[in-house]
Amino acid sequence: MNTASLICNLFIFIVTAIITLRFFWKDGMLDVERGRTAFRYFTVQSNVLCGLSALLICLFPASHRAWLFKYMGTAAVTVTLLTVFLFLGPNMGYGKLLKGSDLFMHLITPLAAIVSFSVFEKRGMRFAESLLGMLPSIVYGLWYLYRVVLAPAEKRWEDFYGFNKGGKWPVYFVAMTVGEFVICLGLMALQNV
Repeated sequence: MNTASLICNLFIFIVTAIITLRFFWKDGMLDVERGRTAFRYFTVQSNVLCGLSALLICLFPASHRAWLFKYMGTAAVTVTLLTVFLFLGPNMGYGKLLKGSDLFMHLITPLAAIVSFSVFEKRGMRFAESLLGMLPSIVYGLWYLYRVVLAPAEKRWEDFYGFNKGGKWPVYFVAMTVGEFVICLGLMALQNV
């Protein structure tokens, strides 16, 4: 593992660990429910996945499985970054989405993951491997669909991403899946340049 990759991956892991642990604290007290609620968001899940994958690639730099896991984490946070900039930002305002810990989770750590994976961790990628990057967002999309649309009314979440506005969840689900596919092809292309 080269030094640049090690630095990027340690940065991703440490920053993500600090931010994630802070979700479980409020007013100096442990607040498990607050932490659990934070994990409803793909932003948190994708960043934790990426943080864990960054740690694994530091510990097992020669492992192809660790490298593929890092790819999945990178693809997931790339979805987070692009969703913020192309969908949520125009609707909610970028100021709200790019301050405090959100600045790291929506922008800085995703960029660090993309750069480290695409520049410092090149190994070349096959098309079949690239499809693994779609798993996190598809699994989350199905879970979100259940919790927002299909769950019993008393157990439903608020549609905080707005993917079911006007009952248009099928459109958003297809759009997000196609978007993730394009992201995976892009990351594969960067690996194979």
